[in-house]
Amino acid sequence: SSALAQVPPAMDVPDIFSEAELHALCRSHAGLTTLLLWAPWHPPSVHLTKVLEAVAKEQKSARFAKANVDLCVSLANSMGAEQVPFVVFLNPEGVKIDSLAGADPPRLVEKIKSLSSKTMEVPVSNGAADLNSRLKALVNFSPVMLFMKGNKTEPQCKFSRQAIEMMQKHKVEYSTFDILQDEEVRQGLKEYSNWKTYPQLYVNGELVGGVDLMKEMEEDGSLSEMLGAAQPLQERLKSLICQAPVMLFMKGNPETPRCGFSRKMVDLLNEH
Repeated sequence: SSALAQVPPAMDVPDIFSEAELHALCRSHAGLTTLLLWAPWHPPSVHLTKVLEAVAKEQKSARFAKANVDLCVSLANSMGAEQVPFVVFLNPEGVKIDSLAGADPPRLVEKIKSLSSKTMEVPVSNGAADLNSRLKALVNFSPVMLFMKGNKTEPQCKFSRQAIEMMQKHKVEYSTFDILQDEEVRQGLKEYSNWKTYPQLYVNGELVGGVDLMKEMEEDGSLSEMLGAAQPLQERLKSLICQAPVMLFMKGNPETPRCGFSRKMVDLLNEH
């Protein structure tokens, strides 16, 4: 059977949390994929989620998903969303072919019907070679990738939950992939990585290991060092700046300043 046939049916409008999950959804069928970027604090976009759910029940040839922009900032940025709601229409290769800004239900329905009726080219599968290329792309999709059961907000097993808790503790930018939504990836990644259980953590495309190894690295401090080094410079700087209400970047540390200016700044802060 083909790769498409192996993908289990999903809920009408599932929540996704990363570009990797979005591209997996696009590749799971031969038609249109519609992504709604919304926010729970914005009533019109909340209403549009209901509209999309109704449309999804009728348009069985298409796939639908939604992403909370508060939880998926990098995904929203990559899709070019400058407001909510923002709807993106993608082809089977995950390429954006159209978009719709603002809450306009009639226009949304019109676009979905129009784009769903068009024939879209689907890449020809080349069996194991094609799967390996796909897995390689997935593990390299983000500098830090966690393949797990469930997602960041709803882990579906205790091991995935423990992995998420460790990742959240370090406040790093990372992407997740829900293996329960793609059986081909779930089984294929076990062979690709020679690691039979989940979750699996990858940094810069290289397998780190599962939750037990993450715990060991957490204890000896190497997990924090590795995750920090994997972050893009902009994200690392943002993480450092937000580490505490007051952050001082200096030469040395508060106990042993390494220059006169740093010493003066520490003295001033200590006075307050």
